[in-house]
Amino acid sequence: MDLNNLDWFLNPLFLSFKTLLWCAVLFASVGILLSYFLAFYKGKGKVVLETIVVFPLIFPPIATGFLLLYLLGRNSFLGELFGLEIVFSFKALVLASFLAGLPLFVKPIQSALEAFPKTLIEAGQSLGKSKFEIAIFIIFPNIIRTIASSLILALARGLGEVGITLMLGGNIIGKTDTISLAIFNAVYDGENQKALFLSLILVVLSLSMFFIINLLEKKALQN
Repeated sequence: MDLNNLDWFLNPLFLSFKTLLWCAVLFASVGILLSYFLAFYKGKGKVVLETIVVFPLIFPPIATGFLLLYLLGRNSFLGELFGLEIVFSFKALVLASFLAGLPLFVKPIQSALEAFPKTLIEAGQSLGKSKFEIAIFIIFPNIIRTIASSLILALARGLGEVGITLMLGGNIIGKTDTISLAIFNAVYDGENQKALFLSLILVVLSLSMFFIINLLEKKALQN
């Protein structure tokens, strides 16, 4: 393990944090909108959309990554039609982590929204508030801890993602090798000390996230 040159450690760590930052933005926008839609929409197609959301959770990640590679590759129908430049790029890392964590973000928030007291919603409607105002000022402030814990859980899942990232990102050293893939590469190259060090970093990050989730749950119970 070369302690003089820490690029093997710093580059994947920085890339992972950068990926999670973009994922957090997507979860806070697309993820919340999707949760709200699934919670209150009762029409056709809901089951299909829910299946798509949970698909990365129930289907093997490496196979999910291959399907996405087949669909979004430059030579695929969608790739040629829209001129997609996703595969083997930073965008692929963000997409992989986002999809991996999406079920863990959407489903808890969807459940919280479905269980939200209808009387509070009706009270807002009686005051002439729009659906947007009710969501922003009444519903979401009351489930903020659920949103926070779901976000942390989803980011933790994205941080440890390997299968989808490997297929979509291509595991290009210095470009698309996240910290999880750096562990994979270190083991593959027989550099067990590097792999152990990187694994310990993930353990610390994961335990920190778990501690925050526990703290949020305890505060919710106290209230």
